[in-house]
Amino acid sequence: MSVSARFAWAMAGCDPGLAPLGLAVSGGGDSMALMHLAADWADGRALHVATIDHGLRADSATEAASVARAARALGLSHTILHWTGWDGRGNLQQAARDARRHLLAGWARDAGLGAIALGHTQDDQAETVLLRLARGSGVDGLAAMAPRTKAHGIQWLRPLLGHSRAELRDWLRARGLGWVDDPSNDNPDFDRIKARRILTELAPLGMSAARLARSAQHMQDARDVLERAAEDAAQGVMRLDHGDIVFDAPALDALPRDTRDRLVTRALCAIASRPYRPRLRALHEALAVRKATLHGCLLTRKSGCLRITREAQAVAGLRAPLHARWDQRWRILPPRRPLPDRLEIGALGAQGLQQCPDRADWCLPRPSLLASPAIWDGARLIAAPLAGMGKDWRAVLSDSPIVA
Repeated sequence: MSVSARFAWAMAGCDPGLAPLGLAVSGGGDSMALMHLAADWADGRALHVATIDHGLRADSATEAASVARAARALGLSHTILHWTGWDGRGNLQQAARDARRHLLAGWARDAGLGAIALGHTQDDQAETVLLRLARGSGVDGLAAMAPRTKAHGIQWLRPLLGHSRAELRDWLRARGLGWVDDPSNDNPDFDRIKARRILTELAPLGMSAARLARSAQHMQDARDVLERAAEDAAQGVMRLDHGDIVFDAPALDALPRDTRDRLVTRALCAIASRPYRPRLRALHEALAVRKATLHGCLLTRKSGCLRITREAQAVAGLRAPLHARWDQRWRILPPRRPLPDRLEIGALGAQGLQQCPDRADWCLPRPSLLASPAIWDGARLIAAPLAGMGKDWRAVLSDSPIVA
């Protein structure tokens, strides 16, 4: 099957519908192949291209401009997104990945896109598996990258996972199409580049990128089975309580460890609105004690229950306009009367909770209320729906019809 035919087959398997599709194109060989393959495949469907100018190299602006020209030559719209957040500390590649996701997700929401396609290849998949093997990852980690995922409220597609980096470049050359090689792809200081070189050395033993990618697919199949088992178990051991997730602790502990870990991890990611799960060791340490913080959440064991709530410190100082979503999951339904535009949503906090003394009106325990949404006029508390202040105000989980 040709490169184009396999791309069309992959898109048929992961594409969410007919809404406009976004393409993340850096200018490298993989993403340039993605753009040209998508343009051939689109058949009149709207495609929009975005390039991140990370500003880390002198040539980054020139490279982004070259992608813009190539996109326009195909009749595609193009947007350059600028990243200026690198402060020189921490893991550069991780920081760049996180920034790319946030910038692209914001662009997709503003443009009304149905999904964003990424240029990850079979080689990227194999490198990811190798890196996660080095970290001692379990089934989920070794499943590596899925063809379709959802994070930051956006569908992310990877239609090139069945294509090797070399064959995509051969496909571009055969059509007289160029690309730009990022010099950081040869920097041995980065773990991914080390993994790339090790794969070359392991190839004579039969540990090729294709075989590692095949192993990742087997792990994805195993993960799907384990996920279904966790979904079945969830019905009898957990409940939603005004934004908190509460487990029957003895029933949770009686489950197979993998099922228990999946349920708690899913709760943590849902409450903290994080797409990636915490490290397994950190999770087990948190579950072994009566009270712990993890992944932006507070875990408390009491009276036969394990309650997971948002950590107050994680949302301290977080403000959003009254009409917006707060902490990525709460919306406020105000009373039907004129309200000043300056009102904001913020965490209730200790000072706010002091103004809600009637515990009979509290919907949640004190630690949960500290991180609950409240309405503020500057430093003045206007309403705290989950703490019983402001009967005509309501706090609603944004992805659920349940009124909190």
